[in-house]
Amino acid sequence: MTVPAVLLKLTAFLPYRLSVLANTISLTVARLYEKRFGITIPEWRVIAVLSGGRTLSASEVAAATAMERVQVSRAIGRMLDSGLILRETGDDDRRRADLTLTAKGAAIYDEIAPLALAYETELTAALSAGEMEQLDHLLGKLQARAAELAARPRDGHRDAP
Repeated sequence: MTVPAVLLKLTAFLPYRLSVLANTISLTVARLYEKRFGITIPEWRVIAVLSGGRTLSASEVAAATAMERVQVSRAIGRMLDSGLILRETGDDDRRRADLTLTAKGAAIYDEIAPLALAYETELTAALSAGEMEQLDHLLGKLQARAAELAARPRDGHRDAP
């Protein structure tokens, strides 16, 4: 057996740590609504981005939630069937399908949002106000840098895992 030249310690690898944290938080928040409303994490994310009367296309929902288009498409299909959203052809572009929440979808948002915000308050109680500001700043910097890296053309030699 050969020893790798570089050893990646997964539990110290930032992308892994952020993924585990995000999954832990998402799954905990999902317990607040999955059984009660019968919706999934992708469905909740669609509801959240369409809240406040927003109208978006499926592509815009995918971009806003950073979910794969297949996940968004499946969620939209289930939500149309259960009456949580409406899909209407765009006025200007007949190829565009605009999505909006129904009254039923908006009512679910109105019940879940305060629960999600209360969870966020409990979670972030581990941090001081200054640490929260710093975290927000650092997350913004990391998101901006990740977007830059994602936009770079791939040269075939330096593809990240």
